[in-house]
Amino acid sequence: MKRQPPFTMGKVAVPAGERATIDLPMARLYTHSKMGLPVHVVHGKQAGPTLFVSAAIHGDEINGVEIIRRLLRNRSINRIKGTLLAIPVVNPYGFIQHSRYLPDRRDLNRSFPGSPKGSLASRIAHLFMQEIVRRCTHGIDIHTGSNYRSNLPQIRTDLEDKENLRLANAFGTPMIIHSGIRDGSLREAVSEQGIPVLLYEAGEALYFNESAIRSGCRGIINVMRAIGMLPRSRKAKGQEPIISEKTSWVRAPRSGVFFKEAPLGSLVHKGDALGIINDPLGDESEPIRAPFTGVIIGQLTLPLVHEGDALVHLAKVDDPDEAEVTLDDYASTLTEEDFGLER
Repeated sequence: MKRQPPFTMGKVAVPAGERATIDLPMARLYTHSKMGLPVHVVHGKQAGPTLFVSAAIHGDEINGVEIIRRLLRNRSINRIKGTLLAIPVVNPYGFIQHSRYLPDRRDLNRSFPGSPKGSLASRIAHLFMQEIVRRCTHGIDIHTGSNYRSNLPQIRTDLEDKENLRLANAFGTPMIIHSGIRDGSLREAVSEQGIPVLLYEAGEALYFNESAIRSGCRGIINVMRAIGMLPRSRKAKGQEPIISEKTSWVRAPRSGVFFKEAPLGSLVHKGDALGIINDPLGDESEPIRAPFTGVIIGQLTLPLVHEGDALVHLAKVDDPDEAEVTLDDYASTLTEEDFGLER
């Protein structure tokens, strides 16, 4: 068996079959303290794809940090072909401050591909593109809902790209959402390089969600199997994911206190009750109903709402019966034994 050559990043060379954590220098804090972009490199003995897995581009989206930590503890990672680049905290400035943004108040995920002479956000984006993306054949970027919004585990990708669709199906979330590419996003910059990339959404900012973490760990392992980094599983493939090409937020028609009546991940039919908005003085209330049949893929967790606030994110489904089977099957498969999870 011929070993592949060492993987070099910065001044560090990682021999085949070994691991290393590399800190890529970033802008110092104004206290003079050094800041770095931590990259954990797992370099397989044999040649194969190079996959990046990134999290916390938005510094308050911490689910992905735990997903990557558990991924790196998974015993199967030691047997990979190719190279895994794990970047659990892409935005360490926001991570430290529990903030979505960088100190310059810019959104890093609207700053790609970046520039070496631009804003702090632009410089970090450029560093990530040059040191991570240009070395890779595939990518997975992990996100959660924003403040006070929780997301059902889902893959967002361009369904018109056949390889993206294949890998989205392999990941194994209950939902696959056809999602347009946002200007300045990492997904846009990676796609323009011709690299297949998935965006995994699950959970809520600043909170750990166990089912979202397990789903993410299992999904990444599944993708590594699909691209040949790991042997394919002998277990039977589960239920096919639900694919939705239309999503819509149901918004508050009035201000008040919102009581949810349909949980995250539930299938609702057109006209079903999603919740009710009550006036805090008890004088008036208004029911909120589903405008079409679909699955609740996102939901406001804060009950205090203003008129126009997004309450429930609904993904349209064509076959409600099939969707219900998929959701039930997904809930029953989140066990540690499925993918050798270690906390």
